[in-house]
Amino acid sequence: MSAVETRLAELGLTLPEVVPPLAAYQPAVQTGVYVYTSGQLPMVEGKLPVTGKVGAEVTAEEAKDLARVCALNALAAVKSVAGDLDRIARVVKVLGFVASATDFTGQPGVINGASELLAEVLGEKGVHARSAVGVAVLPLDAPVEVEVQVELVP
Repeated sequence: MSAVETRLAELGLTLPEVVPPLAAYQPAVQTGVYVYTSGQLPMVEGKLPVTGKVGAEVTAEEAKDLARVCALNALAAVKSVAGDLDRIARVVKVLGFVASATDFTGQPGVINGASELLAEVLGEKGVHARSAVGVAVLPLDAPVEVEVQVELVP
């Protein structure tokens, strides 16, 4: 088991299977020393545990937990092309989308769920640049979607 996966286990987490694509794309691609994930939904065992808009059907705290799931799914996607999560030199950028009720403005707090997970698992390597964007709707009525860009050790 890699050091990263050992750390996940210490946190009580297990790296899930890669979420199969919902359309015509790959979960992650590598170019040079970079891996770009596709947007990861908070799928757990093949389904969304919660659907709806944050600030309406879904609370900000629930959405923050779902963003953690998205980040965990993104790590699985990275491993699928990098082979070993210990190859991560650093997380470069996280882009988070939050399906938001019209008056919800807490998108950064929601995406903190993903950012905090990456820092807990990877330490300084997990600290990154980030955008958190509110949107009207996400695929399958998911409350949150996260994509991650990482740099690998050559």
